[in-house]
Parts: sequence; structure tokens; C-alpha cells
Amino acid sequence: MNKNNKVWTLLVSLLLAVGSLLPRPALAQEHSEGEAKPLDVTAMIFEHVGDSYYWHITDWGETSIALPLPVMVYSKTSGFHCFMSSKFHHGHAEYEGLKIAGEESEYAGKIVEMVGGTEVRPFDFSITKNVAGLIIASILLCWIILGCARWYKNRDASSPAPTGFIGAIEMLVSFVYNDVIKPNIPKHTDRYAPYLLTAFFFIFFCNLAGLIPGSANLTGNIAVTLCLALFTFFIVNIFGTKAYWQEIFWNAELPGWLRPIMAVIEFIGIFTKPFSLTIRLFANILAGHAALLGVLSVIFLTAISMPGIGNGAMSVVSILLGIFLDCLELLVAFIQAFVFTMLSSIYIGLSQVEHHHE
Repeated sequence: MNKNNKVWTLLVSLLLAVGSLLPRPALAQEHSEGEAKPLDVTAMIFEHVGDSYYWHITDWGETSIALPLPVMVYSKTSGFHCFMSSKFHHGHAEYEGLKIAGEESEYAGKIVEMVGGTEVRPFDFSITKNVAGLIIASILLCWIILGCARWYKNRDASSPAPTGFIGAIEMLVSFVYNDVIKPNIPKHTDRYAPYLLTAFFFIFFCNLAGLIPGSANLTGNIAVTLCLALFTFFIVNIFGTKAYWQEIFWNAELPGWLRPIMAVIEFIGIFTKPFSLTIRLFANILAGHAALLGVLSVIFLTAISMPGIGNGAMSVVSILLGIFLDCLELLVAFIQAFVFTMLSSIYIGLSQVEHHHE
């Protein structure tokens, strides 16, 4: 047996041993009859990809390691409240008449108060996990881009070409500017390039950050993708030319009987474009995270149904498939940022149409 085969045999043996030694009590809940209850994969996935009022990092034995976040709400009955989410003790306590609604509530996972025996949602301005993640991502992205800009500002004609990280950023900027923005918005490239480049790097950075265990799922949140799509929506329709609006409501190149029909279709298209941007980015990122978590949960499911060597074998398959999906998610992180930027540039370019005069 050569050296490589010995290494692979040792690695597989270790994974099998680890899988067979996983403690069953940590992977299942006991019914009153003493039977093991399987892991609720759906609840686990939604807990990891959803938003919350604290930043859960990991569990160490029976201890949950999480960072409390600021809670800021305004109630019509009790006024303004500001405190840390640790006051809720992870959803098991009430503080100042407020609590986090349980799973059986229509406001599950949200802060509510009891008014006349009914749960009512106050105005919520809290710094949740996703909000904190957006703030951190924005600060880090500004620091990275401004650092690269400072490097270019301090260089002169004799300076060598950038390499390493700065060279990679320049490559991405050149690619998006020359191959995405310029072909679609040829006459107003420099006017819209700052927004489109910002959107590309922000989405790409958030996609990559979402792959880090314990991080916030930013672009997998529909509120974030909707906000990004609305930026494109307002830019397209506020700065659209007169010819753009004329082609929507009264296209002179169409027969008279067809113009009213096409006007309705084009008007609906104004709103379907940002809708497509919102759903495409949200669904792809959320599906990728859910698939990865689902594959890794096989380890814990088989620890109950196939203890011992069977769980170890499935652990090997799950880990290898998880590594493959993680690598695929790196590719998807770039592709989704590219697709959002490309479609936004196409929509903006179409709004800059002008009449052709002979």
C-alpha cells in the first residue's frame, strides 16, 4: 500500500470512528415513552438562515454562546423601550411587558406585547442579527475599497502593476466596468458605474460572508434583496428618458390597435423587473444555504437511525458532499452578484433610449 492510500485509509477510519462515537442524547430529544425524537431539520435550517434578536455563535455542551443585540421598540401604550436582548433570556422571559412570540404565534420570532389579551407588534427599530451584519459588511467593504483607492492615489507612473489582493480587486472592477456596464450603458457609463460597481461588490461580499459559519444570512433575506432591487427600480424610472416612457405608453412603431395592449404589458413590466431581481438573488442564496445545512444534518439523523459504523459511513458522504456544495456556493456567490449587476445595467440601459433622427 503506497503512502497516499495509507493517508486516505487513515482519514476514512477517523471519520468512521468519530461518527460512531457521536453521543445520541445530544442529537435527539426523548419522548415520555422513552423513544428518540429525530432532529427537526426544517426548524434547524430556518433558525440558521433566519433573523433574530441575538447573534448565535455556537453551542458548547448545554451552554449557548450568543451575543445580545440592542432592542429598540416603540409601543403606543408603554412608550419607547431600549435594552439588550439578553433580557429575554433567548425568548423564555418577558421584560417591560414585551416578549418574543413563540412558534404558535402569527408573529413567531418577533417582539410583541399583550394588549387586552391580544398580541400586538410595536414599532420595531431593533438592531437584529441581519442589521448588525449589514453594518459590519458595509464598514468592512468601505475599508477594503478605500484602502485600494488609497494605494492607487499614492502610486506614480513608475510604480509596478498591482498584485495580490489589490490586483484581484482591479481585475473585478475592470471586468464589471468594461464587460458588463459599458456594453449596456454606452453613453452614460461613468454616470451609473459607481452604483453598479457598489451593488456588485456589496452583493459579492455579503454572499461570501454568508458562507462563514455563524455569520448572518444577508442576501438570503428577502428584505435585503428587495431594498437592492428598489435602488435599481428608482434609478431606472426616475432617470429614464422621455423616449423610454413614450415607448412604454404609446409606441409609435406599433399598429394603433396594439398600442393599448402593449402599454398595459409594458406598465406591468416596470414592476416585474425589480421583482425578478429580488426573488432571483434571495431564492438562490437561501436555497444554497438550506441545501448545505440539509446535507450536513444527515450526520445527526443517521446517528439515531443508523448508530455505529453506519453513521460513520454516512458522515463521510455528508462531509464530502458538504465540501462540494461549499465550493459550489463560492461560485454561486460570484454568479449572483454578476447576474444582479448585469440585469440592473440592462434595465438602466433600456431606460436611456433616445429617438433616432435621420
